[in-house]
Amino acid sequence: GINAEYGKQWYQRRVRGVLNYYTNYYYKSNLRLIMSADLQWSIIRKNSCFIIKSLGTTLSREPNNISAKNSFKSNGLINKHVVGIKAADKGVIMTTKSKGKLSSTTLSRGGRRTIKTIRAATSGSHYRPDLTDAAIRKASAIIRSQKNKSVAKRRSRKSKN
Repeated sequence: GINAEYGKQWYQRRVRGVLNYYTNYYYKSNLRLIMSADLQWSIIRKNSCFIIKSLGTTLSREPNNISAKNSFKSNGLINKHVVGIKAADKGVIMTTKSKGKLSSTTLSRGGRRTIKTIRAATSGSHYRPDLTDAAIRKASAIIRSQKNKSVAKRRSRKSKN
């Protein structure tokens, strides 16, 4: 009856409080729970706030996911080495992960130099050669979208009289 329902609610609040306490403890003490990438992937593969299902394919909107596919290879959260490309005011921002910390570099000195830099940072230094093509493709699309499009003027013809 009423007492059983109250007991259930009390128990749920108590469990939630204990979990919050330990979560805050880990975040405040800078301790990290270390899990393998495979275990993390098995947890977030089907349960993630970044997942979008569209036309039979499963996409993902997480940061540093170049191909936007929900796959272990392109996941930007769990992999040890990550390559991310996003738009800047002028040019692109390339993000890599080193020793668990993300570092960003702004590349804005022209399209060909940007592509050369991305290629050197991924496959040239053996960082993530499997993501080179996807990174170059995304950077090229961003650079192409940032170019000014010249609008062709319409010519008016004189009418024949």
